[in-house]
Amino acid sequence: MNTPVLVLNANFEPLNVCSTKRALGLMLGGRAEMLLNGRGFVRTVRELYPRPSVIRLDYMIKRPHPRVRLSKRELFRRDQYRCQYCGAKAALLTIDHVIPRHRGGDHSWANLVTACASCNTKKGGRTLGEARMHLLHRPSEPRPTAVYLYGTHLTKNQDWRQFLEGW
Repeated sequence: MNTPVLVLNANFEPLNVCSTKRALGLMLGGRAEMLLNGRGFVRTVRELYPRPSVIRLDYMIKRPHPRVRLSKRELFRRDQYRCQYCGAKAALLTIDHVIPRHRGGDHSWANLVTACASCNTKKGGRTLGEARMHLLHRPSEPRPTAVYLYGTHLTKNQDWRQFLEGW
């Protein structure tokens, strides 16, 4: 009952991912319809209910455009788990401020990169020019596309791809 279910807005825009239990509650309450059933059925004493994979709400929810939250996990994901100085795919990655905090650098997408321990130690509390290092990619905030936001679920739910690629 905790299997993820993709929730779409009335205009088929991806809203979020919820549990099967929550999706069944929305469907039985008449607030959503099932678009895709690829998981069989939920059996109760009296009824047999289809287990949804994708549901669509019957009403429109207005919300601002989503943004990717700045977190350690999202930084690693944005930088593809690679050091942004040497390109190594190290087991132990750290977070490095391109412009150090004590030099006025902020804690933002544009100033944070992943670095292996040796490159982070080599750079230390210096700027890129002082350390004679350069970045492989210019850091920026990732675009919050539907595939990026819900892409972690695509490995187990390939049938969601048709609903996510248009957004």
